[in-house]
Amino acid sequence: MNYTLNQLRIFLKVVELESVTKASEALHLTQPAVSIQLKNFQDQFEIPLTEVVGRKIYVTDFGKEIADAAQQILEQVNAINYKTLAYKGQLFGKLKLSVVSTGKYVMPYFLSEFLNEHSGVELEMDVTNKRSVLQSIEQNEVDFALVSIIPDNLNVEQVDLMQNKLYFVGHTNVKITSGKKKIESIFNSRPLLFREMGSGTRQTLERFIEKNNISINKKMELTSNEAVKQAILAGLGNSLMPLIGIRKEIQNNDLQIIPVAGLPIRTNWSLIWNKGKKHSPQAQAFLEYLIKNKEEIIKTHFSWYETL
Repeated sequence: MNYTLNQLRIFLKVVELESVTKASEALHLTQPAVSIQLKNFQDQFEIPLTEVVGRKIYVTDFGKEIADAAQQILEQVNAINYKTLAYKGQLFGKLKLSVVSTGKYVMPYFLSEFLNEHSGVELEMDVTNKRSVLQSIEQNEVDFALVSIIPDNLNVEQVDLMQNKLYFVGHTNVKITSGKKKIESIFNSRPLLFREMGSGTRQTLERFIEKNNISINKKMELTSNEAVKQAILAGLGNSLMPLIGIRKEIQNNDLQIIPVAGLPIRTNWSLIWNKGKKHSPQAQAFLEYLIKNKEEIIKTHFSWYETL
């Protein structure tokens, strides 16, 4: 037997995702590279680890046992690495975050320098909708969550990072006539695009509609901000969108902000955690780093955004 730690990691990812293609994407490797390493690993065993039926890969019972052993080996290797870092007085371990989908345009900039400074800290960041993010906090599955609306039903602490600005957005082929128009006529000039249930952006849009007694004639539902943006670019309708995610499209004159009374809606992206939570050393260090450096991070990366 002459397998490598890299082969163990690749095999485990293939087992987890049941797909060479998905494993290559998750590991940031080419599909041929994953296939070659998987074959080299398999060649060291006389019994098949996987089998392909149709176009789907299945893990054999023997393969599952090898995967369990591989997991234990890698955990021991990580333990050795962590002990080495601890002996040297460095931070180590996992930092777990759950981030609302619009936060993917924000959170990486508040993480990059911290992770560069502490190579022993591993990041696990789940980008999902508001409902799932709040569930992860409620069940204490993560260190922090990034939200744009603070939940009323959870007892949390928070650090505000920066503003979230939501504008009514349309394609540039939508003509904006001069003079005052009723909000309802603006919203009904094209189909209105909604995010899925559980989305914070959808919740904000629905509150605005209710507050202004707007009757919607035609609407569509999409499951991500990126999908909404692409639908607007294709001319399918208009929607309420966070400015942070459409900078390039506004600058390229592909999308336009449609003036609407009462907009933009301004909230804050805030990092939250359960009140009284005992943070791990790496989580506490990250929190202290944010408090100390957030203004400089905003100045460096978001000066264009804060002035609009």
